[in-house]
Amino acid sequence: MKKILLFTLLTFLMFACDQKQEKIIDSNQLSAEEKTDSTNIKKLFNSALMEGKSYEWLRDLTTNIGGRLSGSPEAAKAVEWSAKLMTEVGLDSVWLQPVMVPHWIRGEKEIATYTTNGIQKNVPICALGFSIATPKSGVLAEVIEVKSLEEAQALGNKMEGKIVFFNRPFDNSLINTFKAYGGCVDQRVRGASVCGKFGAKGVIVRSMTNAVDDYPHTGTMSYGNLPKEKYIPTAAISSRAANILSEDLKKNPSLKFYFKQSCKNLPDAPSFNVVGEIKGTETPENIFVVGGHLDSWDLGDGAHDDGTGIVQSLEVAYLFKKNNIKPKNTIRVVFFMNEENGTRGAKKYAELAKQNKENHIGGLESDAGGHTPRGFSIDANNANTKLLQSWKKLLSPYGLHDIDKGGSGADISPLKGENVTLVGYRPDSQRYFDYHHTSIDTFDKVNKRELELGSASMASIIYLMDKYLYNNTPVKP
Repeated sequence: MKKILLFTLLTFLMFACDQKQEKIIDSNQLSAEEKTDSTNIKKLFNSALMEGKSYEWLRDLTTNIGGRLSGSPEAAKAVEWSAKLMTEVGLDSVWLQPVMVPHWIRGEKEIATYTTNGIQKNVPICALGFSIATPKSGVLAEVIEVKSLEEAQALGNKMEGKIVFFNRPFDNSLINTFKAYGGCVDQRVRGASVCGKFGAKGVIVRSMTNAVDDYPHTGTMSYGNLPKEKYIPTAAISSRAANILSEDLKKNPSLKFYFKQSCKNLPDAPSFNVVGEIKGTETPENIFVVGGHLDSWDLGDGAHDDGTGIVQSLEVAYLFKKNNIKPKNTIRVVFFMNEENGTRGAKKYAELAKQNKENHIGGLESDAGGHTPRGFSIDANNANTKLLQSWKKLLSPYGLHDIDKGGSGADISPLKGENVTLVGYRPDSQRYFDYHHTSIDTFDKVNKRELELGSASMASIIYLMDKYLYNNTPVKP
């Protein structure tokens, strides 16, 4: 009985300390203006967590439309869905920006097998975006395993008639898994351009993931400057299959690998960026962009990549309207098309912004999944970087501790300029590459509360940027 009472007392004291600490963090040594900001930020979080819409929007997008590869019927449906939803949220204006996008199709489900010691093994495999198909009968050849582009290049003509297997895994000692991804992805993108010129019959690549499982990860590849007659079929195999194949090659270096895929590159297709905005009340000519990419790969439903970014971006506008926050500058929500295999939407948006002499003073992109918020990365001049970092005391109570100089996002980066402050929303990255570009990037992998915390985090930094940043950025004449 005494142990139970002691445990209860300790639990109460810990809870009381947590509450006291939260109160100290929220109010101690804050100026009057910062107290106002703290109150408004709390309202944004309360609204997102109690009355948020993002989770159900995401359910609708992923369940009723699914994967949205550029040029596909699903991408076209997503454009209609987006424009309708922005209108329902009550943005001041909503419009479509036409853009021509690449149109690659996967075709029939890919097949891969090999036989060793009399045992046939089926291999989880998927074609990489922009790859050509194999011959109708498939490709069968001996395999050469390499760990890098440099190692492959050094093989030269020894690759002729062989399938080259790139098997460099993520560096799992890196806490930031996006850095691990960046340290590996060159083999996926450039493997075929290196091996094709030496007459290789095909390339297979270990999937880009921390996980060891049976789900292959697709993604973009490039033939670089190769002539078309040197193009070779390229695919990714699951990380577990890569480990097994590597071990089997050690035992049987002459084993032959077979794969078959029927993907195809079609002519460019018409599509759209979807744009909506809340007009600024004081300097409407100054524009903040908040966005993510509407397209996704076709294997899954594009939930974390980038359905979460889309619905969070729109929820920023919803939270502003819900809390009657009238921005001084124009807040423009953009759903960019074709980030996955071309960034045509981002380039078109920046081109039209320049053509129309629009004054973008900042941007925020969500394209790192819908997991627990950790902070933001900042691509800005030193003065504005320090300004954003000074808001850490307002944001840290919500777990937003990482506010560091770094990149922003593929879709807003074309807007970069000396007086443009670009920000990337950064949730926890540990689980992201379990789902990235796979068949399991589905709605059930997204946690409602994590998603809503992300929306509120984004709304909070846009609230602060709108209130303070424009004073530090000259308005173009």
